[in-house]
Amino acid sequence: MSPRAMPVRVLRLGAVPYAEALRVQERCVAALRAARGGAGRPLPLPVPVPVPVAAESVVLSEPLQPVYTWGLRGAPGAAAAAALRARGAALVAARRGGHITFHGPGQLLAFPVLDLRRRRLPLRAYVAGLEALVLRLCRRLGLGTARALPPPYTGVWMGDSKLCAIGVHCGNHITSHGLALNCCTDLSWFEHIVPCGLEGKGVTSLSRELGQHVAVSQVLQPFLDSFQEVFECTLVSSEDPGD
Repeated sequence: MSPRAMPVRVLRLGAVPYAEALRVQERCVAALRAARGGAGRPLPLPVPVPVPVAAESVVLSEPLQPVYTWGLRGAPGAAAAAALRARGAALVAARRGGHITFHGPGQLLAFPVLDLRRRRLPLRAYVAGLEALVLRLCRRLGLGTARALPPPYTGVWMGDSKLCAIGVHCGNHITSHGLALNCCTDLSWFEHIVPCGLEGKGVTSLSRELGQHVAVSQVLQPFLDSFQEVFECTLVSSEDPGD
């Protein structure tokens, strides 16, 4: 079987705390690394989540509460962090590229856990693949003007406003973290930071661009259809904890 034809398990977590989505992702990474013969054992979870030993995975969730996260380029200063917490948001450091950004209700988080070595896929090509799948999703929804910008910019844009942020980590050729797509996100949370460290750029959502409410649940299937096409894989649901 071609590496790209291997099944990818889909874990739909629904609305959960950001930290829980991270824990599920970490278990997926550990399981894939162990299956490939590397170090690491699956990590314990507060709830049973089926993680196949040999399969790649994509973890889908919607953040239950507002949270600001930052990647490898530094945390906010003490005063800025205190101000963000005072607004009712949590702060979490994440092992990904990129600056500070916001995650919260109304946003689709997708954490693909893929083996780039098995797929013979360079990291930059993988990031371009994430952009391509969101562009396909946008076309399915009627946003034909969505675009990706040349490096060093990442993500998917409508004009000068970012619709989907991308921040990934890759260790031993296994990916984690991924993308955050604003569906019906309260965009006012972005006003208190410089999203992704980009001065003078805006943030938008599917709901704003389409002029109607677009819930995370409405984009899950077109997102998965686009994922399957771009990464040439067969998706297998892992929603039932007993499977």
